[in-house]
Amino acid sequence: MTLLSTGTPGSVGPADRGVGPLLRAWRERRKVSQLELALRADSSARHISFVETGRSRPSEEMVLRLAEHLDVPVRERNALLVAAGHAPRYRETPLDDPALDALRAGLERLIQGYEPYPALVVDATYNVLVANRGITMLLEGLPESLLAPPLNAMRLTLHPEGLAPRIRNLPEWRGHLLAQMERQIALHRFPPLRALYEEVAAYPVPEPVPETMAQPMPEAEPAEPVPYFALPMLIEHEGRTLSFISSISTFNTPMDVTVAELAVETLLPADPATVKYLHSLMG
Repeated sequence: MTLLSTGTPGSVGPADRGVGPLLRAWRERRKVSQLELALRADSSARHISFVETGRSRPSEEMVLRLAEHLDVPVRERNALLVAAGHAPRYRETPLDDPALDALRAGLERLIQGYEPYPALVVDATYNVLVANRGITMLLEGLPESLLAPPLNAMRLTLHPEGLAPRIRNLPEWRGHLLAQMERQIALHRFPPLRALYEEVAAYPVPEPVPETMAQPMPEAEPAEPVPYFALPMLIEHEGRTLSFISSISTFNTPMDVTVAELAVETLLPADPATVKYLHSLMG
């Protein structure tokens, strides 16, 4: 299924802040000294100091070079350029724009190729843009109010009427998701992302599915304990406990804000029983 989100996450505008304070804030966030940044950017600590205090106006090339070495997100690089008096460098093309037809089609083929395993594409605020049949299977039985577009992966997962009651290790998985959002907030500084975090962090934590309702999938022989190599999500589906490991991929060196903020998340089976069950559903 394909879902396009409505709206674009906001960003801290540069109108009331010069480029110097913005660059200093990014440098301090990255815990980099003026001297270290100067060495990385082939400049001098004196020049970096002048830029940060407004005594020197950096060129477009210098802004982009400093942003690169401070790992500033693409959206915020545009904000830095505008604050320095330059034009934005990176476009922000809506995902449904014809210019991104090939990308969108490629993403749809990619996540369909993961079937029967769940996979989806989200934007910077976790709105679901594209999802495959594996995701649809996990969402079966959820209330229509949560399934109305735009779908949001964090709301669907942590809402007490969403997937949360079905997740057997909810405290651990919830903690993992909230920590992931905190890292994204520190990196991107989007007010909508902060608002989403505050919303889902305030959800009451439902009781997990009782043991009598969700049992591990039967095997022909007793299964050996699975040595998980990453934190799994243990989720109940039709009386069975499925186990998934999450993997997230992003694009390298994107030149468009929209593309830079896309993430492909795949839920890979963490045990042979989950593999067998998923193939039996969609085989």
